[in-house]
Amino acid sequence: MIKPYLYIKNADTKGRGVFTWQNIKANEVIEESPVIVMSGDDRLLLDKTLLHDYIFEWDIKKDKCCVALGYISVYNHSNKSNCEYFMDFDNATIQVKTIHPVREGEELTINYNGRWNDDKNVWFEAS
Repeated sequence: MIKPYLYIKNADTKGRGVFTWQNIKANEVIEESPVIVMSGDDRLLLDKTLLHDYIFEWDIKKDKCCVALGYISVYNHSNKSNCEYFMDFDNATIQVKTIHPVREGEELTINYNGRWNDDKNVWFEAS
């Protein structure tokens, strides 16, 4: 499920990103998409490819990885994101929900560290 008011466009220097055609209320689920779960061995191979930037750690032990379908892998990172994602290991899905109201035309972002307000650097940021 992807809300019909979401769309993808270039996001300045960040490449493609997810945007909205309309205002969105806080705590609204805007996407729930399936994932393809892969083993830790598969992750070692994927880490050597461009897909490294688009996979998520998976499972409670984080010993697997997944590629998310839908728009999930296109959301850009922000340390103070306006959305948060939730992994459902039993159903192999990821859900994206707004944290606060989002205005029409605004980019929707997630924090790649997992918590919407986690200010730790991610792998592509300078330490």
